[in-house]
Amino acid sequence: MPDLTPNIGAHVSIEKSSLQQVLDVLKTMGYSLVGPTLGEGAIVYDDIDGIDDLPRGWTDRQDAATYQLQKRGDDSYFGYVVGPQSWKKYLYPPSYRLGTVERKNGSYSSTPNDEEAPRYALIGVRACELKAITIQDNVFLGGDYQAPCYKSRRQSAFVLAVNCTEPGGTCFCTSMDAGPQVGPGFDLALTELDDVFVVEIGSDIARHVMSEIPWQPSGAFELQAARRAIASAETRMGRQLDTSDLPDLLYNNLDHPRWDDVAQRCLSCTNCTLVCPTCFCSDVLEISDLTGQKVDRVRVWDSCFSLEFSHVHGGNIRPATRSRYRQWLTHKFASWIDQFGSSGCVGCGRCITWCPVGIDVTEEVAAIRMEGPQQ
Repeated sequence: MPDLTPNIGAHVSIEKSSLQQVLDVLKTMGYSLVGPTLGEGAIVYDDIDGIDDLPRGWTDRQDAATYQLQKRGDDSYFGYVVGPQSWKKYLYPPSYRLGTVERKNGSYSSTPNDEEAPRYALIGVRACELKAITIQDNVFLGGDYQAPCYKSRRQSAFVLAVNCTEPGGTCFCTSMDAGPQVGPGFDLALTELDDVFVVEIGSDIARHVMSEIPWQPSGAFELQAARRAIASAETRMGRQLDTSDLPDLLYNNLDHPRWDDVAQRCLSCTNCTLVCPTCFCSDVLEISDLTGQKVDRVRVWDSCFSLEFSHVHGGNIRPATRSRYRQWLTHKFASWIDQFGSSGCVGCGRCITWCPVGIDVTEEVAAIRMEGPQQ
């Protein structure tokens, strides 16, 4: 019999209810499903069992320091923007035991953490988030020294991406060339239409998944509808960021008075770095048991906004909020490019939505540009 499995790069259409079969196949392959669901007054990423756990019929309205869940007037499964969490909590967990040192019989033994990586199927990855994952790939896997925990989790993950047709009030992914259409790196990419999902096949393992699902080649009408939906999303971004003169604009304005202005508003609460899908600052803690015979070495998320993060031998190199905010923003839009070859921002807008005082990176960069270089 001929092989009727869709090829990589093919577009096929499935009934919306067939998404449950896709998830069931992934579960039989040993994947743990994690995806968007309602929780804590937001759309969060958590364990899911099937399509009934998805935020069907819900959306989220966002602006600076504003997030609100709302009911939609339809039954869209992916008709929301992005929630407060990103996928890095699964690939680069907030707390991870690197290893253990134990004292026995007067000597010490060291045991690295060799736990098997969980096999996550990431359900509903947006274009900006997939771009963020590729940026973290470069950070953790692109150099001479690779992060074993990240590497094993990344290699084990299945990415079911979703083209964005619902940009939010703080989104500017088009400015950062990160959306709304998903780029390379997905296994399956969905575009949600009224009656069907248009599915693009991105990998051999995705071909295997689709071999178990009833599908039909997408017709011209469906493909055109999918293209229109994505094109419409491109025109409805809530924010814009001119990147044409970055990073020079920031490098030439390290003493700009705008840094003092934003420092008056910034709380150094670290929210922006915790919700950011690309921030990767960390610390390593030594945690002893009560007997003092065993110590776990644990890596935890940290933030360049934390005062102690910049404490080095001889003192703190960024003791003021002004210098810490400047470091964060110039790293995102300037020195990240020098360091890794791309910007560290994907325009997801989380740092704007979840800043408790509504500091907006697009507004800060625009203000520096408008006021001109400082002499």
